[in-house]
Amino acid sequence: MLKIQDLHVYFPIREGVMRRHRGAVKAVNDVSITLQRGEVFGLVGESGCGKTTLGRAIVGLAPITSGNIFFNGKSIKNLTGQEARKRARQIQLIFQDPHSSLHPRKTVCDIVGVGLKLHNLAQGYEVDEQVLAMLKRVGFSAEHLYRFAHEFSGGQRQRIALARALVLHPELLILDEPTSALDVSVQAQILNLLKELQREFYLTYMFISHDLGVVRYMSNRIGVMYLGHIVELGETLEVFQKPQHPYTRVLLSSLPSLDPDTPPHRVVLEGDPPTPINPPPGCPFAPRCPEAKDLCRKDIPELLNRAGSSSHLSACHYPHIDEPCSC
Repeated sequence: MLKIQDLHVYFPIREGVMRRHRGAVKAVNDVSITLQRGEVFGLVGESGCGKTTLGRAIVGLAPITSGNIFFNGKSIKNLTGQEARKRARQIQLIFQDPHSSLHPRKTVCDIVGVGLKLHNLAQGYEVDEQVLAMLKRVGFSAEHLYRFAHEFSGGQRQRIALARALVLHPELLILDEPTSALDVSVQAQILNLLKELQREFYLTYMFISHDLGVVRYMSNRIGVMYLGHIVELGETLEVFQKPQHPYTRVLLSSLPSLDPDTPPHRVVLEGDPPTPINPPPGCPFAPRCPEAKDLCRKDIPELLNRAGSSSHLSACHYPHIDEPCSC
């Protein structure tokens, strides 16, 4: 359904009165991912790794420096006019902050129904009918139609954002940390609602998050991102049980154990992540990797099948193959 091919997203740095080019922030570096129709793909990584930029590039909100993105077999790079409008209806983005993503001076009816009017999918009373039907599906009633966003809680605002996206009947939803700003109890409600909607409307999700527990609950496959690179890719259960990349093992070590008799095995990394303006040569994780060798600091490892499983890929010169995680 979605194929991302050798994608690079760089943001230029300009200085001075003449706005001369001084460098670039390399937010996404040579990323290639495929999504099958109906699956939930989880994208995890620490803050600043480029996962949000990748999601914004898919919907056309971030400029593509090089590479390509194919949706249903057609390139959606640099679309304009009617083609861009069609892409916007088929691929919707749910933002991280449900408060800032909703217009403060418009009612819920106007917020959810604006897409129907822009795409000429409904007019007049048909807009109100479709909006009300979708609001009921996400847990609202007719009395909420003419309220404003500030009158709702964080979880309710996220439901409104979901209704606004789903009323257009998209095929792909990019969920950018949709539960990170919510309480734990509300998170569970939203995650269960997302699962129900995914089955009911046969949606495809790209679920972006830094919460490994949430990603494990939601996703069929996982991509681990570090400094703009995909460092590991595979089935959820396989990645959690037998992570091959050292960075994935570090992330998994931070998960709390439910067994009180299991001693903690958390790995604490030293130093700060390298700057995306001037990334280090070789493996991007090498400066912080406790297992790095000379080859890691010279050559960038490719994302390859290293354990005989075509569905589990890693970008590491010395992967942990068939070694279960003790985290």
